[in-house]
Amino acid sequence: MNVIAQKLLDWYDRHHRVLPWRIGPGDKARGIRPDPYHVWLSEIMLQQTTVQAVKPYFAKFLERWPRVGDLASAETDSVMAAWAGLGYYARARNLKKCAETLASAHGGTFPDTFAGLKALPGIGDYTAAAIAAIAFDRAEPVVDGNVERVVTRLFCIETPLPAAKPDIREKTAEITPETRPGDFAQAMMDLGATICTPKRPACALCPLNGECGALKADDPERFPLKAKKADRPVRRGAAFVAIAPDGAILLKTRPATGLLGGMDEVPTTAWNSRRDGETGKAAAPFAASWLPCGEVIHVFTHFELRLSVFRAATPRRNVEGGRWVASRDIGDQALPSVMKKAITQAIPDIFKAQ
Repeated sequence: MNVIAQKLLDWYDRHHRVLPWRIGPGDKARGIRPDPYHVWLSEIMLQQTTVQAVKPYFAKFLERWPRVGDLASAETDSVMAAWAGLGYYARARNLKKCAETLASAHGGTFPDTFAGLKALPGIGDYTAAAIAAIAFDRAEPVVDGNVERVVTRLFCIETPLPAAKPDIREKTAEITPETRPGDFAQAMMDLGATICTPKRPACALCPLNGECGALKADDPERFPLKAKKADRPVRRGAAFVAIAPDGAILLKTRPATGLLGGMDEVPTTAWNSRRDGETGKAAAPFAASWLPCGEVIHVFTHFELRLSVFRAATPRRNVEGGRWVASRDIGDQALPSVMKKAITQAIPDIFKAQ
């Protein structure tokens, strides 16, 4: 085993994070093996999301769908509602498709190779490598944002991201051991999350400080180099919160594909990442006494959205594609964060009792 892997694994044995989806070194010594379902579910949830944000969602999913077959047979709307708030909703749609494929084509069993895993819906290079390494001890290089930072500092990789990704993967493959590759992958993630942090890394505590090229050059925070980002465009639109006399709220379901696909929303104008929608009450879904409630701002990956919010008290009426949802049930709907913001702007206390 190479020096980097040995030092890192020794550190991981003593300092690994205890996470709900993780089987630690002590558990493995007692013969407990990682559950591929847990590894897969956590890795999908953790993409673009923090550990602290994921913990309650992971627990909720396992309580409702303890096995992949349970998730495969769940109603899609229920899965989307349980996912609401985690963001990047294509992940939830692919999660459901992947569970269905595993149940129908693999007998509910995960493939144990990188190639087999990558063939599943919603599983790319990173997730396939992570599951193969962590669940099946395959010596696959696992590279997430934390690992990118650790590796660029260890080897002083001067190419900016994202162009540096092939070099980073190659270096990660070189130091990934045949023995305990899953623990090594998790150790790299833990090191980046707790010690080799973006700002003010705790180099004095790092088990790899003797091997780190960036530390030897006395400039670890310089890495990873990043290409200059383009300015994030601002898009505008309007959202309309219609409230029936009994407090029910009018919701619609967005198309299954595209941004926020399959999620619920209050009626809005036709904004997307490339164009603005109308912003005035003249664009409301029906005539009513629409009152302005201010504006909400939500930042997506590639653009910022600013929605003008209007509310109206109105009798229930038929609206194409719409349904009226009791206020007590509004928290159980598949509402993305931007729609929760819009509803809260119109009805400030609606989610407090949920």
